[in-house]
Amino acid sequence: MKVLFATSELADYAKAGGLGEVSAGLPRALQRRGVDVRVLLPAYSEVIAKVSDIVVVTHLSGRAGIQPCSICEARTIDGLVVYLVLEPSLYQRAGSPYAGPEGRDWPDNDLRFARLSLAAAEIAAGRAGMNWQPDVLHVNDWPGGLAPAYLRWQGARVPTVLTIHNIAYQGLCDRERVGTLGIPESAFHINGVEFHDRVSFLKAGLFYADHVSTVSPTYAREITTEALGAGLHGLTRDIAAEGRLSGIVNGIDESWDPSRDPHLPHHFEADDLSGKQANADVVRTGLCLRHSDGPLFGVVSRLVHQKGLDIIADTARDIVREGGQIAMLGLGDPDTEHMLSRLARSHRDDIGLLIGYNEPMARRIVAASDFCLMPSRFEPCGLTQMQAQRYGALPIAHRTGGLADTIEDGETGFLFSDLSGEGLLGACRRAFGVFDDADVLAEMRQAAMARSFHWSAAAAEYELLYSQLIGRRVPQATAAPARRTAVAAELQAAA
Repeated sequence: MKVLFATSELADYAKAGGLGEVSAGLPRALQRRGVDVRVLLPAYSEVIAKVSDIVVVTHLSGRAGIQPCSICEARTIDGLVVYLVLEPSLYQRAGSPYAGPEGRDWPDNDLRFARLSLAAAEIAAGRAGMNWQPDVLHVNDWPGGLAPAYLRWQGARVPTVLTIHNIAYQGLCDRERVGTLGIPESAFHINGVEFHDRVSFLKAGLFYADHVSTVSPTYAREITTEALGAGLHGLTRDIAAEGRLSGIVNGIDESWDPSRDPHLPHHFEADDLSGKQANADVVRTGLCLRHSDGPLFGVVSRLVHQKGLDIIADTARDIVREGGQIAMLGLGDPDTEHMLSRLARSHRDDIGLLIGYNEPMARRIVAASDFCLMPSRFEPCGLTQMQAQRYGALPIAHRTGGLADTIEDGETGFLFSDLSGEGLLGACRRAFGVFDDADVLAEMRQAAMARSFHWSAAAAEYELLYSQLIGRRVPQATAAPARRTAVAAELQAAA
């Protein structure tokens, strides 16, 4: 089976969030199952700087206002094939995959990711002049959303999968861009790419893809609701009713192992947690926190409204008053950064904050923490709660999305339903009670650290999905359990 995995991020070379980790983990897990999967990625400046050998394999012509480009082939150290969309005027810039150094989105992001989508469609349709053509095209989030549409408009019948990592980001642009992006006028319609009189890349992917997946079963249900469907709940509800919506939980990289993580100054295992306390001492010293025998609450997060950092700020005083300390690391919205900076200054001995992202320090905070705070307003999947459990840091999380799917309340962490300071504080008080009972704390830590969140389970489900789309049978021994009908069945039951 051959799969083209089109993405705007790949952790090996360019990452802005969780999509980069998914794009690095899932294709490799599929490879281990014998799938010939190749990644398609824009050739950003940071990608070119990190790739040693690049070979141009073909040139693609432009369309409408979309520039021509070259497709280059590179390989990661472990042999994953990566096709790079090379067009310097679009991708050779300082900044993140989506924004300039000052944090503002590039004004031509529509062209930049239309180019990625068009390249994916041309390779998938066998029109790129390459000696490799996929059986399935798998695109991710709005940057790849036009690819299924371009295939349909070309009359190509290559099966397509769109994975939604966060439905709140939709890739919107003005309707005047229809011609520039090579979109047929007839497609600017409610049954097409139109969304409130604008073009929506994500809606295009939803409407034209053969199958839609999200990164957890609970989030798949949530995006069919008005509250969390970001205005697209009518369409996602129809897709679910047709049996074309899946929820498949992400995995985490196998390097998240506290017994061998090279970023940790002290290693530890479930039956010997002395190294965990030693890591806590290192983190407290690094953040200038006072010595404490109380619990350490960790926060490793993008500092944005979605993550509920304001709710943490509302409860921080009570956490400190009851003997806890908080170690925070993240980067994001300036207002959120300033709010947390003020909070840390007002509790210098007990709340530490590092603005920015540093992989070694992120892992050390998770390893050092007794509990991990995640009061997200919504969370499609989340990786931190899985990483935390592997490191014996029991997550305290809002019961939503992937958090609800990956945390066993009272066994490997604590879930709360009331999204408020009181709701979070109630869960924290449960955690304080467990911390004071050494036997229960040890039991929960061991249960959390024993959980497996490897990519193998997700890869098995995706392989089965791909096989169903192309009409190929998967041997029963390797087939994943069928969870993809759950959304449709629940909607029918609710009706």
